[in-house]
Amino acid sequence: MYEDIAKQYVDSAGNKDNRKVISEVYEFLSKSYRNEYFYQNTLLNKLLLGKHSLTKGSALTQLPVCKSKADFILIEDKAIVYEIKTELDTFNRLETQLRDYFKVFSYVCVVTSESQYERAFNILEDTPVGIYTLTSKDTISIKKHKEQKEYTSRLNHIAIFKVLRKKESENILLEYFGKLPDAPPVFYYGECLKQFSKIPIMTAHRMAMEQLKKRNQIKVSQIAKIPYELKSLAYFSKLSKDDWQAVNKFLKQKL
Repeated sequence: MYEDIAKQYVDSAGNKDNRKVISEVYEFLSKSYRNEYFYQNTLLNKLLLGKHSLTKGSALTQLPVCKSKADFILIEDKAIVYEIKTELDTFNRLETQLRDYFKVFSYVCVVTSESQYERAFNILEDTPVGIYTLTSKDTISIKKHKEQKEYTSRLNHIAIFKVLRKKESENILLEYFGKLPDAPPVFYYGECLKQFSKIPIMTAHRMAMEQLKKRNQIKVSQIAKIPYELKSLAYFSKLSKDDWQAVNKFLKQKL
């Protein structure tokens, strides 16, 4: 499939190495088909790898939150959800998605195209939700945007607990209470949730964000070798040492 796509969109693809081929396919996306991956990759490059830092922050993608999935989450000194609405998307589910996200996160933004900004603004004008636009030059606009505001009224213990992995929730309980529930396996999850719910909501939220921040820990030296077009794919793929070496070898090979 990769070879077929390359030959369809890249002139003389067989004479170019894979790094160059991927770059030219990505250029086609930029001009004609800015899909969700394109937006996600731009956010990762411009925010985490550009404005912020791998050593101080991390990102998550497609995190299940209640009945929704958060497209992109940037966690540094605070955690921000970025819900992506491309030129190809509708806003039909946006209200439900935002309601879900605010049960777990206190900062939420919508990222959309310049052509959809006014529509997004009309929907979100009187809300704490921020709006950012992906410009025609593939940058995140600082001119046409609405700043997000902290909103904590809907934070919910159960929703927060459910986004955590078992080890993450146990880390929180050990840190706060100094021990884990003494319960049979069949009741253990429920007892952990019961204990978690006793932690003041803002403290529980802060501790949960600290755990989520630790999920994706990638060395700067690894991601630096990956071309711009593939950084999001590499960052979220949890590659092994052998995988990183294989990717770099592949990029140097001709199609």
